Amino acid sequence: MTVDDTGSGADGGVDPLPAPLERGEPQAADPGEDPLALRLEQLILGAERRYTPFQAARSAGVSMELASRFWRAMGFADIGQAKALTEADVLALRRLAGLVEAGLLSEAMAVQVARSTGQTTARLAEWQIDSFLEGLTEPPEPGMTRTEVTYPLVELLLPELEEFLVYVWRRQLAAATGRVVQAADDEEMVDRRLAVGFADLVGFTRLTRRMEEEELGELVEAFETTAADLVAAHGGRLIKTLGDEVLYAADDAGTAAEIALRLIETMANDETMPELRVGMAFGTVTTRMGDVFGTTVNLASRLTSIAPRDAVLVDSAFAEELIRTGDAPASEAEAAEAAAAAEKEGEEPPTYRFALQPMWQRPVRGLGVVEPWLLTRRDGGA
Repeated sequence: MTVDDTGSGADGGVDPLPAPLERGEPQAADPGEDPLALRLEQLILGAERRYTPFQAARSAGVSMELASRFWRAMGFADIGQAKALTEADVLALRRLAGLVEAGLLSEAMAVQVARSTGQTTARLAEWQIDSFLEGLTEPPEPGMTRTEVTYPLVELLLPELEEFLVYVWRRQLAAATGRVVQAADDEEMVDRRLAVGFADLVGFTRLTRRMEEEELGELVEAFETTAADLVAAHGGRLIKTLGDEVLYAADDAGTAAEIALRLIETMANDETMPELRVGMAFGTVTTRMGDVFGTTVNLASRLTSIAPRDAVLVDSAFAEELIRTGDAPASEAEAAEAAAAAEKEGEEPPTYRFALQPMWQRPVRGLGVVEPWLLTRRDGGA
């Protein structure tokens, strides 16, 4: 939660601390506050409200300014100087400040850790409440109130969801650490050469005018689920979803190309889903807080906007990378020549997974003239 940076009394001095601070009296419930909401908060946080932001900062041994920066970074709402914080809030401040004092993190990096964690978990919590708990807490029997259902359900789910969250985080951290260790040098850890792809539903704006909200939500969820599953299964990383669009990345062009064609094929076989188009580019990408930035990402986005329906467009660097790695021939004539030469030598002809067809050159806003290549699956390459 964000807080006021002030902790002074009317005379300009510091407000006296309660005695003893660490064992302050719990905050009485606001008369207008929902009793169930307060009980759920205490259940989830595992502690009662005891501190104002100033008291919590003082108890954690950090300045009010630094505490405010951490709370703002985590995305918490401004509560002024209400007594609404718990022992867990104090402990979190101590831990972040301790990492800075020990020299393990700079202050700027600690704030970034707080921000990235806050943004990620905020989205997760919203999704769980909107899509998961909301459906489960519908009263199972006539006459029962949601109040009678919600508390015991959360009480049962909380420890299981917490353990699962930590498990997934550790798995993801292990995978990310492995990628960093394999980086050639420190510079490559930040500015890396990656394949980046955008997959976009065709005609989504028209669909929003025709479909009911619930039906539209189900379509978006089905698309995101399909995309996430395919990206993960074939070795890519889902960067983010934007409703009718997903952004993913892969360490090599072949992996990204396989994901793109699988997406097109899967969606084309589902009559309930609209058509799809994919744009991909290969090159240097800046990564930060789990997101990707740079000219390569912008180019992939632009290629998506000009891609034909149910088709994949890639940039020239992506095409060159597929040719270099032997995943695609430079042309069908070259493939035929290679096959003939192999046959003459009594060897197996080279096998290519993908085919590339150069398209018309065209100007792309902000990026100059580009030459897209149409990517398809080569006969026998599946």
